[in-house]
Amino acid sequence: MSLVSSKHSESLLRAITPAIPLLIYAPLSLSSKAALAFNWPSDALNVQILLTLVAGYSLFCWSSCFHELAHQSLFPSRNMNIWLGRFVGTMSFVPYNVYRESHIRHHAYLNKPTDWELWPYSDPNTSIWFRRIFCWLEFPLGLFTSPFAYSQLYFSRRSPLKNPQVNRTIAFEYLGILVFWSLVVGLVTWFSVWDIFIRAWVIPHWLAGVFQTFRKFTEHLGMKSYDPLLGTRTVIGTGIVTRVCSYFNYHIFAHGIHHRHPKIDHSELSSKMEHYQTSNPDVWYPVFRTYWGAILHMLPSAIVNPGVGMNLGAPRPKDHKQPTDLTFVENETQESKAAEK
Repeated sequence: MSLVSSKHSESLLRAITPAIPLLIYAPLSLSSKAALAFNWPSDALNVQILLTLVAGYSLFCWSSCFHELAHQSLFPSRNMNIWLGRFVGTMSFVPYNVYRESHIRHHAYLNKPTDWELWPYSDPNTSIWFRRIFCWLEFPLGLFTSPFAYSQLYFSRRSPLKNPQVNRTIAFEYLGILVFWSLVVGLVTWFSVWDIFIRAWVIPHWLAGVFQTFRKFTEHLGMKSYDPLLGTRTVIGTGIVTRVCSYFNYHIFAHGIHHRHPKIDHSELSSKMEHYQTSNPDVWYPVFRTYWGAILHMLPSAIVNPGVGMNLGAPRPKDHKQPTDLTFVENETQESKAAEK
């Protein structure tokens, strides 16, 4: 094999590797929901529960896919990332560009008042009781509270979105979501298949929303620091369950190091975090070996004071410029510096 063809093969492998988990959980999601719809292979309760868990978790993996699509790192083609992102966003009631613009600010201004992805927990203008009630509602109703929280970036009077083209695109995406789900509800009603729709779509998506809420809270809730390695919980486990789950979610559980180095390859996140720990033995990084350990660390905050940053006593950050796409997806050094200000 020539050197040129070898390099081409390596380049092709690097390009398709990030999409491999998608090739597994996408058909798993579709087939499990189809089985639920047709009560196959049985309508026995234990079979239905198992299929619902499989469907719910595979749908939860789609939320990790949404994250990769927002970074435009899942496929080499930018348009493929955008259009699949719009599909996922339509299914989850969150326009692709709302999620992307929110996530840009989440990376640049982690735990700060301008971290719109963590609203209302990052907003010092919200009362503790509002945050408590919203947090407690998010656990069982994340399927609905999450789209509402993301919508604040676009609909709030304090919205930082000033680009007319971006706002116009978001408006069309919201319109597309409204039209699509109006058609779905209309067809489900017309054919009187609400029982099938609830069994095969609503319940698995509700469960995926619960999983996603726990992940969001476990990564961020109760974290005070603006430093990405200190202000985010990271899970790097050696157990087979943690490792498999991490793989299917693009190793996003190694969350702090992802915030510090958003462009690093997924497979290198764990070793990079271990390098920081070895190089700074006197620093305690919130790194956990199991997801349960990270959840237990998070729960007191969820009960007593759901918040991040200033809502936990952090100083008000200095004024900063609005981020650009470049600080998010093109230059990790610029992004890291922005997040540390």
